Order: sequence, then structure tokens, then C-alpha cells
Amino acid sequence: MSKASEFIDETKHKVDPYLREANARWSQAIIRINEFRRAYLSERQFTYILAVTIGVISGIVALIIKNTVHVVELILTKSFFQQYEYVLYIFYPLIGVLLVQWFIRRVVKQPINHGIPNTLHSISKRNGLMRKHNLYSSIVGAAITVGFGGSAGLEGPTVGTTSSWGANLGTLFKVPYKTRTLLIGCAASGAMASLFNAPVAAIVFAIEVIMLDLTTASLIPLLLASASATITSTFFMGDDILFHFRITDDFRFGHIPYYIGLGIFTGMASIFFYRTYMSVNRVFDRLKKQQMKTLIAGSSLGLLLFALPPLYGEGYPTINTIIEGRPFELLDNTLFEAYSGNIYVLLVFVLALALFKVVATTLTFRAGGVGGTFAPTLFMGAMFGFFYAKSVNTFGLGDLPESNFTLVAMAGLMAGNLHAPLMAIFLLAEITGGYELFVPLMLTASISYLTVKQFIPHSIYTAQLARRGELITHDKDQAVLTLMKLHREIETDFSTVGPYQKLGDLVKVIARSNRNLFPVVDEDRNLIGVVNLNEVRHVIFNQDLYDSTFVHDLMTDAPEYVRKEDTMDAVMNKFESSGAWNLPVLDEQGHYLGFVSKSKLFSAYRGMLKEVYSS
Repeated sequence: MSKASEFIDETKHKVDPYLREANARWSQAIIRINEFRRAYLSERQFTYILAVTIGVISGIVALIIKNTVHVVELILTKSFFQQYEYVLYIFYPLIGVLLVQWFIRRVVKQPINHGIPNTLHSISKRNGLMRKHNLYSSIVGAAITVGFGGSAGLEGPTVGTTSSWGANLGTLFKVPYKTRTLLIGCAASGAMASLFNAPVAAIVFAIEVIMLDLTTASLIPLLLASASATITSTFFMGDDILFHFRITDDFRFGHIPYYIGLGIFTGMASIFFYRTYMSVNRVFDRLKKQQMKTLIAGSSLGLLLFALPPLYGEGYPTINTIIEGRPFELLDNTLFEAYSGNIYVLLVFVLALALFKVVATTLTFRAGGVGGTFAPTLFMGAMFGFFYAKSVNTFGLGDLPESNFTLVAMAGLMAGNLHAPLMAIFLLAEITGGYELFVPLMLTASISYLTVKQFIPHSIYTAQLARRGELITHDKDQAVLTLMKLHREIETDFSTVGPYQKLGDLVKVIARSNRNLFPVVDEDRNLIGVVNLNEVRHVIFNQDLYDSTFVHDLMTDAPEYVRKEDTMDAVMNKFESSGAWNLPVLDEQGHYLGFVSKSKLFSAYRGMLKEVYSS
């Protein structure tokens, strides 16, 4: 053994007793806290305390991730590398994703799933549980990815991180599933409130995107979390939010047709975002090795950033440049700088930014980076909105306030892309500090949303979950079915028989059983058929047939069977189509496991409904 190994082993032996003692003290502290709150606090009061705690944590998480990314970007783009800034854009993204891949492989040792979809999956399929590495891994991964130029957002990783804190606090204090899900919603609300200083929109986000059921019992914790997150964020950062906007042009009723047109335009842009995102993903799905995906996607992203530098990172400085009325600055320090002042070059450049942002975002993810699609959605909305208004003004089709249309288009993209029109309206209204644009925001967001829903039933966040039947919705029946787990409802007390056993043997099995169904399985436990007592009752007392009649002569095919991996929604559809009261369950290899009964599912459904939705 080397001296280094001996040193490590010796150090480990010295540290282990301290770790065990620290864990023991921590466990005792949690036990005392639980004893105290059971003695002096109601479940609702304790939930309020946890909501405030999660709000404070959300504000701190937002502070850490925003400042970390800012520092990394400052070092890489505004310090001693500034002379070669845009040439180095070719290499930064690949270096960033390689660092992230090393962090995942060496430190986390588990995949870092993207924030909001991962949160929705934990609610839908993991009973509100989230892995402990999500407490920090998304922050580190996203900070490196975006800081090095990855064209993604920080909102998703922030929501994922704070949601993990909410879920793990719920697990730590042994709260029920309903409360744990509420804490996840509080964390998501706190994250958005602290990032945008928009507490009302943050609550709507938790309801629309995280899909919490709105009741009085859930509203108060959401309010507490959102408010405490906003206070924490403001205390440390003041009013320094991601982008700034003050309305200088009033809303005119004569612009209503243009806002309607903007709604249709942003709806079509949302469809473009979704289909481009899925198409690029399908291209990379054909590559088997992650190293190849990282190399191709990272290099392609670097070239794209070199050609279109504003695609670097989240893109909020570019949005601020647009809404502050300095659009020609976008051409500075780019390949098109010589054309600064040419309105047609500017329009083409802005349109290229809008179209290629989704490509850059998808390349970031497929290279192995960590981030979200929220900021890219806002970026595309701003670019499309400015392009729309500037084109109308340039070609003499109207006189539109370009900043207003830029802002409203962001709401349109958000409503279409995220399927969250209310959140889009309130977020942009809060950011402007007033409700002067409330009517155009409502028009554009609702029209965009309705346009997208004609073609795409699910948002960019929920599409993959919905495809696997794992999406929780505001439809209570569907949501409860999603939460139910088939493996918990399988009944295994059915007596099996072999196809070549005789009627006499079957009669003995029937005499010992209190069931009316008898699965027929072969030596490998493959299901051959089913014997129904009601269908053989007329022969079981005929002893002349006991030695001459075989089970395979009496069995019938199962009307339908269920796979262990089937969703509960699929199981209920099979019950409905077959008309059966019991269905056999098979594993992945087709081996018999047991039966699932309609009566037991109804009983489990009632229990789950009471657990999830009782206030």
C-alpha cells in the first residue's frame, strides 16, 4: 500500500468517529424538533413555518446562482480575456460542458436532470421525493454551463434546487405526501419570486406550471414562501433584478389589431421553438456515445456564439439593450459591426438571434450542460417582439411602441411555450411596475396560448412526462391515477394450476381457495390462460371426468392482461375495454405475477383522493 493510501485510510479512521457523532447529534436534534412541534404546533402551523424557511432558502439560492454566474462571465468576457473575447467564444462552451461532465462523473456520480421537468417527475412518479444531490448539483452545473456561455436559463436549475430543499425538508420532518408536494410548490414559487421580484406571478407559476391544486390551505403557504423569498432577495440585492422596464408609451386602443397579430405571431414562434427543440434532440438521439454528443454539440454551440455573440448565456443583457431603446448596440463587436446603423441588417440579425436561440439552447443540453428553457423563452420573445414592431414601423405599416411590443411578445412566448398564460401576464405586469399593459398582455398571451394548443397539447416541460403517462394535471381523476402505483395493488393469493393437471387436481385446489379465478401457468410461470369457477361449476362434481379431463380443456384466454410497467390510466382503460373485474399482471418477460382487481383499485383511489385533496 502506498503512503498516500495509508494516509487516506488513517485520516478516514480518525474522521469517521466524528462523523458518526455528528450524525447522532443531528438525529437527536431532529427527534427533539419533531417532539416539540407535535406537542405545541398543529400540522398547519408547522407547514407555515416550513414555507417561510423555504422562502428564505430560495432567496439565498437565487443570490448564489446569479452572482456565481455573473462572476464567471465577468472573468471570461470582461477581464484580461477581453481582447480575444469573441474568438474565445468558440471554445468556452465546450470547456464549460466538459467541466460539468467531470463534476457529474466525479462528484455527483448521478445524472443531474433538468430542474422543472425533474420537479414535475418527482411529484408524478417519486411520491414527492428528490435526491439529496439536487440540493446543490444544479447550482454548480448551471453556474458553470451558463457562465461559460451555455445558452440556457438559470430559472429551471434554481427551481429544481429549491424544490429539492422543499422535498428533503418534508422528508426530514416526516410530513405526508400532500404537505411535501405543497412544500415543493412553495420552493418553486420562492425561486421565481426571488429571481424576478414578482411574488404574485411566482404563486401563479406554482399553480400553472408545478400544477398545485389551489385551496385556502395551499394558498397561505405559497404566499408566505413567495413573500419571504422576495424579502430575502431584495435584502441582499436591492431592486437589481434580471431585466428592467418602465413603461413610457401608453396603451392605445388603435394598437389592438397589432397585439392580436402579435399573439398569433408569438404562438407560431412557440410552435417553432417546440418542434425545433424536439427535432434537434432526435438528431442527437441517434448518436450512441455521450462523448460524441458533447464534442459535436459543444463545438457547434461555440461556432454559433462566435457568429451571434448575443446568444452567450441567458441573454438578459441583450433583452435590456432592446427594451432600453439601444438595438444597434447588438451589432457591436460582432461580424456585422460594420453595418451598424443599417436597419435591414439589424432586422435580419435580430431575427437570426430569435431563430437560433432554441438551437443554441438544445445544443447546450445535448452537450451535457445544465440549465433551463425559461430564459431562452423570454429571449426569443423579446427578439420576435422587437422584430415584429420594428418591421411594422420600418415598412410604414404603423407607428408602434417597440419597447411595449417587445415586452408583450415575451409574455406571448411564455404563454405559448410554457402553457402558462396567467403566469406570463402577471410576471410581465409586475416587472413593469404597473398594469398599464394589462389588456395587451391578456390579448397576446391568450391568443398565443390558444394558437399553440391547436397543434401542441403539452408544454416544453411536460411533453416527455405526458408521453410516458406520468404527468400530473389539474384533472383530479387523472392526477390521482398518476400517483397510484400498480405494484402496490397486485394481489398474489390466487392459486395457480398447470395446463396438464387433471380435473381432480383442480378440484383439490378449488377446495383450498377462496377465489373464483385460477391462473394457468407453465413451468416458466408464463400465463397460459385462466380457469373461472363459474364456468366449470357444472363439471367439478362429475367424478367420471376427474382423470380424463385436463385443465387446458377447461381454461379460457384472459380477456386482457396488464404489464407491471403500465400506468394506472392504462390499467383503467383495459378494465373498461374488457369489462373484466380482475386482470392478470405480467412482468417485463411475460411471467405471471398476480391479479389486480377493480374493487381494490377503487378502494385505493378513494384513499389517495382523500390523502391528496383533503384540506
